[in-house]
Amino acid sequence: MNKSISVIIPTYNEKDNITPLVEALHRALSGYRYEVIFVDDNSRDGTIDIAHSLESKFPVKIIVRTTERGLATAVVEGFKHASGDIFVVMDADLQHPPEFIPSLLKGIEDGADLAISSRYIPGGGTSNWSLSRRIISRGAIFMTHVLLPSTHRIKDITTGFFALKREVVAGAELKPVGWKILLEVVFMGKYQKAVEVPFVFTGREKGSSKLNIKPELEYLQHIWSLMRRKREIWRFIKFCIVGGSGVVVNLGVYWLLTRLAGMTGNYLNALALTIAFEASVISNFTLNDFFTFTDRKTKSTGNFFLRLLKFNLFSLVGFGIQQGSLLLFYNVIGWNDLIAVIIGIIIATLWNYISNSWWTWK
Repeated sequence: MNKSISVIIPTYNEKDNITPLVEALHRALSGYRYEVIFVDDNSRDGTIDIAHSLESKFPVKIIVRTTERGLATAVVEGFKHASGDIFVVMDADLQHPPEFIPSLLKGIEDGADLAISSRYIPGGGTSNWSLSRRIISRGAIFMTHVLLPSTHRIKDITTGFFALKREVVAGAELKPVGWKILLEVVFMGKYQKAVEVPFVFTGREKGSSKLNIKPELEYLQHIWSLMRRKREIWRFIKFCIVGGSGVVVNLGVYWLLTRLAGMTGNYLNALALTIAFEASVISNFTLNDFFTFTDRKTKSTGNFFLRLLKFNLFSLVGFGIQQGSLLLFYNVIGWNDLIAVIIGIIIATLWNYISNSWWTWK
């Protein structure tokens, strides 16, 4: 590779890991032009002194922050000081082995703008994780995919070990919260192709873990921040408004067909209901295509009629969800029928929004 590499590592009280990490990086990147940038949040355990002691032997830079805290913002600070063509982001605790970096760089060499170490694709995994930690990790990713549907192509959106071209974040307005910088890069950066490289995450060798409830709360805050900045909240509101208009269309067409056109009786009534349902689907699709998801229409989403077909299929599943909810909560459990209908509408709305965000207007 002819391009230079900047390895950006946020640190806080990692004195036992700095020297073995830098030595391992030197071995792994011996064939590259590289620099190591430590962004430290004013450690008090000697981390800064140890890092400075390595500057004469290795291409190491130290940036010490005294007024700001947080892993993700430390990485953003590192971006500002990096001189490389390619940035590698990793932790200092040796859970991200330097020997894996060439695999990420290979992904960049093969044409990707962003190469991600992934625990959740074939060949990847976790080692020595408790069941609760696995559930939290999977749950965080699922929640991200639901609330920020455009991220669903990335299977491991919470990993902290990845490589990217400088251009991905050049000029991007990065305002991360907490620890998960990749989420910010994926959502706010500019890239055409991302690849995931299978990676097995292992436990920390030295030092103490900083995991507690605070990062989880900050992650929720980060998702909310991105939804607000990229107007995903407004997109969902528009989708619900369009859905409400579809109810009016459905009832209106059904009333016209049964009251004015005389379509009454078992079979004609069912036909009128089917026509009314399809009219509402077409109305909903057209409004969403030109109102809710107008910025998502690209060659990859197909032409108007292909999107309409997808929307129809997902709407039929949504209709089935409503019917199933009524059957389960009213007929089987015995709840009030209106409560059963409302539950069905909520679940179906979420289904329709997520499925169409992921596939119809991906």
